[in-house]
Amino acid sequence: MIIEVFQDTICPWCRIGKKHLFEAIARWEGEPIEIRYRAYQLDPHSPKTSQPFWETMAANKGGRATVEQMVQHAARAGEAAGIAFHFDKVAVWPNTLASHTLLKCAPEARVTEAVDAVYKAYFEDGKDIGDTDVLVAIAEELGMDGAEVRQAIETGARQAEIDEDTAFARELQITGVPFFVIDRKLALSGAQTPENFLKAFRQATEG
Repeated sequence: MIIEVFQDTICPWCRIGKKHLFEAIARWEGEPIEIRYRAYQLDPHSPKTSQPFWETMAANKGGRATVEQMVQHAARAGEAAGIAFHFDKVAVWPNTLASHTLLKCAPEARVTEAVDAVYKAYFEDGKDIGDTDVLVAIAEELGMDGAEVRQAIETGARQAEIDEDTAFARELQITGVPFFVIDRKLALSGAQTPENFLKAFRQATEG
């Protein structure tokens, strides 16, 4: 079974949905499951230079109070899922293209680890995941070739793969993430519960 995960690296619900997905996989006793990550940018037109988080979000979402409610809701959901979110440390709203490039550079067996590392860097450590130096450091901590990752980010070497994901998302009419496509048969939107994922796994195999 192949599950394609559309996600963005600045999306707290993508992080929560991924955690629930892997909890379901751990409980699954059916056929093996392969995960394929698909790049999706919630804000593809954001400047290459990261912007102030709270000011940018407030302008986009209707004010500071609304943003505070949103992040508190995500933090509570994260806590329930066993994931830490330290929004008090999050200072920037980055363009996520560079971070998706890093994920495309990761060896297939290490992509999930790379996704987790980028999420942790942003949501727990408050790092600017739009900054090439930050991403190179993450890559090197994972045992990847930092120079290769830097070159890919600076030259757009993985752009075609990211564009392919974007086109596929458009074809599927995806307007938000997380979004999960199971064996090209079923689709789930949002941070589903582990139980809902298991139900979908069964439906996909029975179909």
